[in-house]
Formats: sequence, structure tokens, C-alpha cells
Amino acid sequence: MRRSARRWPAMAMATAVALAGVLAGARAAAHSVDAATLTLTEVAPGTFAIDWQTTASTLKQLREPAQYPPPCRQHGARLECGPGGLVGTIAFPWLQGSASRVMVLIDWSSGARLLRVASGRSPSFAVYGMGPSAGWRALEPIALDYTRLGVEHILTGFDHLMFVLAITILVRSRKKLVAAITAFTVAHSLTLAATVFGWVQLPSAAVETAIALSIVLACAECLRPSDSLAHRAPWLVTFAFGLLHGMGFASALLEAGLPDRHVPAALLFFNLGVELGQLAAIALFLAVGWTLRWMGARARRSLAWPMRAFVYAMGTAAAYWSLERGLAMFAR
Repeated sequence: MRRSARRWPAMAMATAVALAGVLAGARAAAHSVDAATLTLTEVAPGTFAIDWQTTASTLKQLREPAQYPPPCRQHGARLECGPGGLVGTIAFPWLQGSASRVMVLIDWSSGARLLRVASGRSPSFAVYGMGPSAGWRALEPIALDYTRLGVEHILTGFDHLMFVLAITILVRSRKKLVAAITAFTVAHSLTLAATVFGWVQLPSAAVETAIALSIVLACAECLRPSDSLAHRAPWLVTFAFGLLHGMGFASALLEAGLPDRHVPAALLFFNLGVELGQLAAIALFLAVGWTLRWMGARARRSLAWPMRAFVYAMGTAAAYWSLERGLAMFAR
């Protein structure tokens, strides 16, 4: 019994370091995303001007980044589609399985606009044509693309996800958890909108550093006795930190790009996607907890140290990001 008790800290520390390494590596991979924009502007019936913009040197070398539906043919910076117009599938074969993302803007001479986002998981999409009376149909692809972007961002943005999981571990009461998550949602929705519309502007490096520190503090509260402010009023803590996380969401959204005429719609659906991903993660985590409770008290006791090790791992990874981002901020 004493031997197992002595081994517990070493096992917990080893697990924490291993998990921290995985999380830190995953976070680094999540940020290595090349973004590009392909703009097609109709300059004559069935003729489009092509504008390919990217900051990635590997993507700048692509002379024909997209495959267009027949009978469209690319001639330099022009796309000739004939009287039938641009209707069919636009594909990016080189995008398959990569971490890159391409935002595609199609402007018709009628004033209609279509925005789609192609990624490694969805390297192609269909264009059905947009007439003068496209109306609300133009919002359908925006709703799909930006909801998906929101879900992907919360599930692959490990710092935001780790903060939510730390709060889920911290708050034991179901009522307080609902209040805490609601406060977090309201707060990050406010700063997400304010940052996108340019009403609030803070250096992104400072925001990212503060977000990492918020995870460190949340993990520290998970290990403290239940007499702190975070335990008594978790909604207040999540609201304060949610303001920071909203700015981080805005940076990702602005990096992906926004449709000029449908910024509010893109903002709404991106935020909806973030909420869906957040709720899915919380539901999965709680389902695991409920399963362990159903298994009995002995199983819960035997799994107590992995839970603490998980908290230590998240805190260690977040502390590393805090130092890394803080040093990078002052090095600029």
C-alpha cells in the first residue's frame, strides 16, 4: 500500500508530462495552417477575372490552383465559361488531406456573391449559379461553411477546449455549470462581434498569452480547496476569461476571411458552430463522468489520479504556451 502511494506522484507526473507533450504538439500543428483566397469576378457574361492571393510561398507557385467545371477554361488570369456561366464543381485536388484552407469568393456582374471555404477535408464544392434574385439562397453556403469552421476551431483549438474542460472539472454543481458555460458564451460572443467589427482591438500576441494563462489559472483552481472565488462564483470567472477567448475566436475568423456583404451572417453561424462544438465536448466529457459513477465508487477512486494527472497535463501545456507566447510577444 505504501509502495503504491509512493509511486502515485511519479506516475501522475509521467502521465502529465506525456499528455502535455501531446497537447503542445497538437496545438503547434493546429496553428500551422496555410490560408489563401481565390476571387472570381465576372467582368462579362460568362467571363471571370481570377485573383489568387496567398501568404504561403508553396501556394504562390500554383498557376492554376483550381479545377473548374466544363466548359470553363482558364486563360492566364481569365476564366472563360461561355453562355452557360460558372455552374458545376470547383475542385482543389492538391488540397486533399492538407492543413491548408482556401476561401473562394465569386462575384457575379448582377451583384450576387457566393463564398465557400475549401479545406483538406472538403477540397471541392458545387456552384449552382447565382442570379440577380439569389436572395436568401446566398446565405445557405455561408451557413454551412462558417458553422463548420466554428466547430472545427473549437475542437482543434486546444487552448479554448482545454479551458472549457477545466471549467467542467472545476464546477461540480449542474446549475453552476450551466451558469458558467452560459456566461462564457455571452462573454466570448460579445468580444467576438466587437473585434470583428473593429470596435475593440488588442494585440493578438497579448490575447493569446492571456488565453494560455487563463487555462493555467483554471487548472490551478481545479486542484484547490472549494473555498475560492472560482468555486463560489464560477460564472464570474468564465465571463471575465470569455472576453479574452472571444478575441481569440475573432482572430481565427478574420484569418479565414469574411464575405463583405454577409459579415453578420458569417459571424452568427461561426459563433453557432463554436457553441455546437463546445457543447459536444462538454457532453462527451460529462458522459464519461456519468459512466464512471455508474461503474461504482471503487472505479471512481482508482481513476482519481488519472483525472488529476489530466489536469496537471493541461496546466503544464498551458504554462508552456504562456512562456512561449509571452517571450515571443516581447521579442517583437
